[in-house]
Amino acid sequence: MRAASHAPPSFLMCMKKVFIQTYGCQMNLADSEEMFAHLSARGYQRTDDLDEADAVLINTCTVRDHAEHKAVSFLGRLAAWKKERAGRRIIFAGCAAQRLGKALQKKYPFLDILSGAKGIEHFSDTLDKSGLFGPQTSQGEILPPGLTGYVTIMRGCNFACTYCIVPNVRGPVKCLPQEDILQEVRRKAAAGAKEIMLLGQTVNAYQDGATTFADLLNKTSEIPGVVRVGFTSPHPVYFTLQFLSAIKDNPKIARHLHMPAQSGSTKVLREMKRGYTREILLEKIKALQAAGFFISTDLIVGFPTETQEDFAQTLSLVDEAGFTTAYCYKYSPRQGTPAAQMKLHSQEILAQRLENLLNKVKGLAEAAYQAQVGTTQEVLFETPDKGRSSGSFWVKTTRTYPVGSTAKLPIEKAVGTLLIARD
Repeated sequence: MRAASHAPPSFLMCMKKVFIQTYGCQMNLADSEEMFAHLSARGYQRTDDLDEADAVLINTCTVRDHAEHKAVSFLGRLAAWKKERAGRRIIFAGCAAQRLGKALQKKYPFLDILSGAKGIEHFSDTLDKSGLFGPQTSQGEILPPGLTGYVTIMRGCNFACTYCIVPNVRGPVKCLPQEDILQEVRRKAAAGAKEIMLLGQTVNAYQDGATTFADLLNKTSEIPGVVRVGFTSPHPVYFTLQFLSAIKDNPKIARHLHMPAQSGSTKVLREMKRGYTREILLEKIKALQAAGFFISTDLIVGFPTETQEDFAQTLSLVDEAGFTTAYCYKYSPRQGTPAAQMKLHSQEILAQRLENLLNKVKGLAEAAYQAQVGTTQEVLFETPDKGRSSGSFWVKTTRTYPVGSTAKLPIEKAVGTLLIARD
């Protein structure tokens, strides 16, 4: 969708306002931006003040029960907000909307539009069919991207991990045409984005004809104005030697990646249907690290079939893998997944294993930062004296630099999770 031309002052004065609440991942943030463009085309501008809003868009997550509960709880609190002024509208969108379906509208009859994650591409039609938001009167406003421009390249997932609800609510993989993606990158770069983050549920599974994910990364990096290209979230299965060979010599590809391991036990990984073993996972991690990548991860404790020995394997994976950061979670059963039918561990076991794992990973980030002392880092400045390296380490400087510029700087010391440059 193209940016709108400037509207006359009289039009701006009568524009309605929409408050957007987004839960979940970066992909949801990108989806919210896309949905806002369609609302903008119907005369809405964005506001951060709920009291002055004429409409609320709630874009939801259902990966964990807690995220879904927060979104539904917020929806419930909007009943009073809607009664305060006639004509207010509420849209409940995204993954939780897809999972809960029409039962949600029965429970919350004041909800105007339910738009599931599978319907994001048809959101404009959904607005039109409701008859509540008026006709499209412009091409819609595209919000400035900031230094990082998020670009969705695919939706859905073809895996069937036994604990995961995403395939149910997002559907199978659908890759966007590469030229549409590159055009969006050009638009965001022209609007000031210096870093492009490519998004997808299994983002490195991208394929458009003969164009591979590595091809897309390299083509994105060639677009004028782009100084760094990242991606999230990849799946370990799709990291191959061919992928590494295709990108290893491109300095614009960010050297940090987030690769969810989920468990260190081959038995549990098989029962999760992750598609790899502990040995294969470690082999891929070591190959990526040898190519200069820093890896963060997700780990789940208390999967229903996880024994104490399996959990010990996850603890030892942390020792062996060399992660820079690990995000740790208790297993959260999701209705409609195979694992939700299994016998669950007690909350006491879940809490104890999570505490043990958190103690294990506590010093990872600080150690990773300390290891960068004496190196030279290319810093993309997000403020005049602070920015991130290609490996996603925060760097502080004594001099100031233009926001959005880059500089290669020697690292003098590390203070916690901050590198101090000698400049």
